[in-house]
Amino acid sequence: MNYILFDGTVRNALLPFTYTRPVADIRVGILTIREKWETYLGGTTTTITEDYLSEKYPMVELEENVMINASFLPNAELTAMIQDLSAKQAIFCGDEIIAFHATDEQDEVDFETYEVISYEATCLRIENTWDIFSKNAEAIQADFNLITRDRTSQPIPATVNVIAPENIFIEEGATLNFCTLNASSGPIYIGKNAEIMEGSVVRGALAMCENSVLKLATKIYGATTLGPFCKVGGEVNNSVLMGYSNKGHDGFLGNSVLGEWCNIGADSNNSNLKNNYAPVRLWSYETENFAKTGLQFCGLMMGDHSKCGINTMFNTGTVVGVNANIFGSGFPRNFVPSYSWGGASGFTTYLTKKAFEVCKVVMSRRKIEFTEQDEAILTHVFEETKKWRKD
Repeated sequence: MNYILFDGTVRNALLPFTYTRPVADIRVGILTIREKWETYLGGTTTTITEDYLSEKYPMVELEENVMINASFLPNAELTAMIQDLSAKQAIFCGDEIIAFHATDEQDEVDFETYEVISYEATCLRIENTWDIFSKNAEAIQADFNLITRDRTSQPIPATVNVIAPENIFIEEGATLNFCTLNASSGPIYIGKNAEIMEGSVVRGALAMCENSVLKLATKIYGATTLGPFCKVGGEVNNSVLMGYSNKGHDGFLGNSVLGEWCNIGADSNNSNLKNNYAPVRLWSYETENFAKTGLQFCGLMMGDHSKCGINTMFNTGTVVGVNANIFGSGFPRNFVPSYSWGGASGFTTYLTKKAFEVCKVVMSRRKIEFTEQDEAILTHVFEETKKWRKD
């Protein structure tokens, strides 16, 4: 069967992260949502997403296809139901479609003509940006169980202080010495060629993907994910860095999500709790206003390629778009539009020519090409987000 992941109704609620990727390519837990589905299904998937993303993330349609809502995270029961789908069948969770069978001859899908199968069990779903960190503990545990089953970890070095070693898995090539790992409150996964430098203290859950690094004396607690090639130092609580992003120095990052190719300057901090302990509101691209999260702890949401200078301070519940560059003293406002250049004293437009020069240099350091597809996607984002910038 040919499986196709589609964005569903939550795509706009997951901006700014879905400006530059389909919902399926959000990382939560250890794996991206796509990687989770492909592991469970035992094959590759393609994508239905926004037109401007479709060249980089194409759809492959065959005679028979199963469409899967990428906001739902897989489990064994749900996967079995999807693999059993036949013509004119669909799986719903309440009013929300999870998956349905379709053929290449169908111009439209009329669910009135479908047999509806109800999914009654629980499963994880990513519906808002803050779900990425707030549901990360469950996602790490599920991924840990999935990818370590029937496998043997590399040995834990003798120099490591360890609690609950049965909840720790170390991949080949990982390096760690003279650090403390406490996996009693959640698993610790240390990916291929990852490194934990001396003096670091970790309380799980923690997911370190391939080639990620914890720098000297880093403190990690609360379910945290470091995507591939991320470097982290200082203090981090319950945050997700999707990949290729750095917070390499002292400073606090808590209850936050960073996209790819972000950089947090030395001694930068975010607030994750309001002074009056009130629930946090976050900027909503859908309503163009601030939306209730229902969370007391909520920090920074930063889109791909955004960066901040040293000693930057972020207010509780700050949303930063794509390719923003923030610096200077004081607190910038808690919504920073894409392609903004400046800080608390004001912003100007970060022109694409300069922004793309930085993209090329940053990506080349990881031996990844900044392609014409990447440039076209980021140019589209620049145009789409113009209305929120004020020069």
